Amino acid sequence: MSYLNRSMRYLFRAGIGSIVLVTLLLSGCSKTSENQRDNPVQGTITIAADESFKPLVDALTKAYTGIYPRAHFNVVYKPEQEAILELLEDSVRMVFTTRQLGEKEISMVKQQDGIQKAHHIALDGLALVVNESNSDSLITMDELRSIVEGKITDWSQLKGSSEKGPITLVFDNANSSNLNFVMSKFELKSIQKLRIKSAGSNKNVVDEIKKNPLSLGFIGVNWISDGHEKLARELSNGIRVLGVSAKSNPSSIADYYQPFQNGLELKNYPLSRDVYIIIREGYAGLGGGMLNYIARDVGGLIIQKMGLIPTVVYPRELEIRTGQNF
Repeated sequence: MSYLNRSMRYLFRAGIGSIVLVTLLLSGCSKTSENQRDNPVQGTITIAADESFKPLVDALTKAYTGIYPRAHFNVVYKPEQEAILELLEDSVRMVFTTRQLGEKEISMVKQQDGIQKAHHIALDGLALVVNESNSDSLITMDELRSIVEGKITDWSQLKGSSEKGPITLVFDNANSSNLNFVMSKFELKSIQKLRIKSAGSNKNVVDEIKKNPLSLGFIGVNWISDGHEKLARELSNGIRVLGVSAKSNPSSIADYYQPFQNGLELKNYPLSRDVYIIIREGYAGLGGGMLNYIARDVGGLIIQKMGLIPTVVYPRELEIRTGQNF
């Protein structure tokens, strides 16, 4: 006879009321529930990601839960700085981001007696997009620097441009990874003097570009790089993705690269950026399961399908038959 059954018989014999018994049972159930942790194949955790990575994160979590139906991810999409803040406050278990935590942020985690682990999972590209009616399809990094520094304000100031009119820069959100990346890349301290618009999401950036031929949009390339996805095909219609050259005076079209796999693979595309997963998990939980899925399982193939470059390429075995017997 178990300890719990003996205790129940004693309570009844002692004449103790049923309320005490129910309290005991509920207390035991609650304690068991509190001790149940998620593990790599089941449970529920909340994760946060910058909205520029929504197609990638949606694809990875959907594939993972397809294999493990008892695993659940509550995904919160918000600007990168806000997502990291959620991690620092221990409100989310894991974040997808373009940077690792800084020293002060790591110190905040340690002060909470917490741990954090950052893992580089992919190489992504920030895509520059314009309306399809805009004849410009090429830009140099020097020209882009002059635009974001406010030195070039009109399309007519760009070499070889047939457009005329003020350039409007369109980003998804303030504090997003897209804007943060541009400010860091060009060491910008302020953007207050720029003609700039916040569209609210990467999809809205594309919609704005389709409406305004004089706008220059900045989006995460995974929104348009998966040609098998209906949304990616719809977003790609009506826009041009600019080729970008790191050279000040490119000699040929070969000096320009777009943010797709052939440009990202050797980091030839000047606006390539790293994608990290940062986890706050002190045990083998669901976050670690997702990481292993990406690093050791077929998650890398999903990253590749999305048009990005996985850090760990999933090995493929080829069987070659010569038709001869050896």
